[in-house]
Amino acid sequence: MIRPVAVVGPTATGKTALGVELALALGGEVVNADAMQLYRGMDIGTAKATPQERRGVPHHLLDVLDVTETASVAAYQRHARATIERLLAAERVPVLVGGSGLYVQAVLDDLRFPGTDPAVRAALERQAEEQGTQVLYERLAAADPDAAAAILPTNVRRIVRALEVIELTGKPFSANLPQPGPPRYGTVLVGVDRDVAELDARVDLRVEHMFAEGLVDEVRALEEVGLREGKTASRALGYQQVLEAIDAGAADFTPAAAATAQATRRFVRRQRSWFRRDKRIRWFDAAAPGLTEDVLSFLAP
Repeated sequence: MIRPVAVVGPTATGKTALGVELALALGGEVVNADAMQLYRGMDIGTAKATPQERRGVPHHLLDVLDVTETASVAAYQRHARATIERLLAAERVPVLVGGSGLYVQAVLDDLRFPGTDPAVRAALERQAEEQGTQVLYERLAAADPDAAAAILPTNVRRIVRALEVIELTGKPFSANLPQPGPPRYGTVLVGVDRDVAELDARVDLRVEHMFAEGLVDEVRALEEVGLREGKTASRALGYQQVLEAIDAGAADFTPAAAATAQATRRFVRRQRSWFRRDKRIRWFDAAAPGLTEDVLSFLAP
């Protein structure tokens, strides 16, 4: 029986390379589970695998949204499940790879999507504009720490949505997240992580590389096609910091790089906290020699 594999864990641990190795070994194809890699043109700042790094392995749900569009967990759930079911029917192993915990859970568990109220949402969006996103994030953290742990403090759309659900249902937003049970499709969950200090250093190096490879130019090009209009894309790590530096008239983007690295390290800690709660995940040290072989041995029947 063919079972999907989900490769999860914090940013910069090496999930992308492992996912490709597993797909090659298992006769599989990669299904992206990184919310920001859904966007066309957001390549450098999301560390999207290059065609060379994909090594001929088909990748699905990359480059499917314009930066002006809003990423939706519900839409992702539909498309990812359809893709996985299509691969299973073709006897190809789906390898779900990414660090967006809510997106992974939406695929594997029966995640519910409560209704909306335009008036409540408009009021919260107005508060975000008048008081600042940080104020709303702190309100969410006080009301629902679990939900706040899964949301970037700069992601105003998702913060507003979580507070909207709390107001409409009288329950924490996280109450809508099902308790993990048997994962859909019999998926095997593999987690990769590294020593905290080592991972922080990798994050710093990754951000330095992104800016050296042209992240600022990528942001400027995306501005031309509406990046600033995108409620999700414009808040992505690195992109937001570069936009703020451009607005400030900066000639030196070193502070923007430092701010990106700091924000990413904080995000890594939230990702680790999110995934560590899921006891279905078998964890591996991403720095260990023979990682791919160890994971394949674990996956073997």
